Amino acid sequence: MRGRMFKYSLFLVLGLVTGVQLIAQNDNLPLRKHIEQLEQLHANAIFTGDAEALDSLMDDQVTVNHPTNRIVNEKEELLDLIRQGTIRYTSFERFPEKFLFFDHMVVVMGSENVVPAPGAPNEGKSLQRRYTNMWMFKNDQWRLTVRHAHNVCHDHS
Repeated sequence: MRGRMFKYSLFLVLGLVTGVQLIAQNDNLPLRKHIEQLEQLHANAIFTGDAEALDSLMDDQVTVNHPTNRIVNEKEELLDLIRQGTIRYTSFERFPEKFLFFDHMVVVMGSENVVPAPGAPNEGKSLQRRYTNMWMFKNDQWRLTVRHAHNVCHDHS
């Protein structure tokens, strides 16, 4: 009898915890949809080389751990790389996989498939990337504040 009561109590507690987690996820659904839109706008702006759109999406203090193995921590330098065509693609696909919600911050993790344009580093190569974007709510708007992207190395053995 005591064993059954324990199992029933454990089942009840696990059900409540799962229910609370589902409610919390649903509470973030409107914010998730908004961040998904911002993610897509950011990817499109990179693909089209739209420095003006990127300027509006990124925080003034944006810092990027760039796939060229360097940290770019000046927004203007990053926008110049776009304007100069150093960052240019003939194909750019983004696949957000995980959203983590914090006070005034959303972290998005996922993958990207890119093909750099002629004249850009790795031109013409199909590259797979892993990325993390941190969106922060500042001055009544969501802005990309931190980005890390790295190319995935494949073992060809």
